[in-house]
Amino acid sequence: GPTTFEANELLLSQGKVVIPDIYLNAGGVTVSYFEWIKNISHIRFGRMQRRLDEHRGQQLIDVMEAAIGRKIPPTMKQKFFKGADELDLVRSGLDDTMRLSYEEIRQAMIAHNGVDDLRTAAFIVALQKISRSYLEMFA
Repeated sequence: GPTTFEANELLLSQGKVVIPDIYLNAGGVTVSYFEWIKNISHIRFGRMQRRLDEHRGQQLIDVMEAAIGRKIPPTMKQKFFKGADELDLVRSGLDDTMRLSYEEIRQAMIAHNGVDDLRTAAFIVALQKISRSYLEMFA
């Protein structure tokens, strides 16, 4: 959960890495956003992706069978044919979003002298995004 400023300082002084609460809570918000997008578009996640995944799986199997000179057992083939389902796509999108967000926070911490914790860097990133939004809105 969130920590007070004082608790954050104490943890940092003990050499602990404090993951910012605004970053940790972003996972739930991100998944809610995906659900909202799915609902307003009236399209299930995976509907457009599944056949492409299956086609790529078949191409991969064809190349492997040609390279090894024998057929791949059907039980192994099924793993390649399975297209991404909704849960797979949500998890993939969440993973991608969280990785990119963490990297953005980490880069902000590195780029700003005197910033030596992820919490402060997260606030810097958030304020920069808010600032950009306002500048674009009134430009």
